[in-house]
Amino acid sequence: MKYELKSTRHAKYLLHAHIVFTPKYRKKVFTKEHLDLMKTVFEDICKMNNATLEEFDGEADHVHLLVLYPPRIALSVLVNSLKGVSSRRLRQNFDIFKKEYWGENVALWSRSYFVASVGGAPIEILKQYIEQQKTPD
Repeated sequence: MKYELKSTRHAKYLLHAHIVFTPKYRKKVFTKEHLDLMKTVFEDICKMNNATLEEFDGEADHVHLLVLYPPRIALSVLVNSLKGVSSRRLRQNFDIFKKEYWGENVALWSRSYFVASVGGAPIEILKQYIEQQKTPD
């Protein structure tokens, strides 16, 4: 797949980031229903930041995102938004995240995350990798 350059008033860009989050204590808690909600939340947050969630999937203990983002966005700020809003939404929609695993005031996500810049030909390979995650039933 060939990507077209994106542009702002002062820049042409094609910036992709592969981002991986894990829940605190690397607990295996996510189901397909949780991942579906996360995908919707992540798409909304990306859209609000003029970014695009190009691919998303995960397993019971982590999630992968492939994000196309503009140069004005600091990835650390985007990651904090993605983690914060998704944590709130999961707690609002699923009681399991309120008390059973973490308690009322403990963060859902681990403080750490993985991010790598990607570009050109490897994007298709990365997309295949993310698509092949073992999505829980």
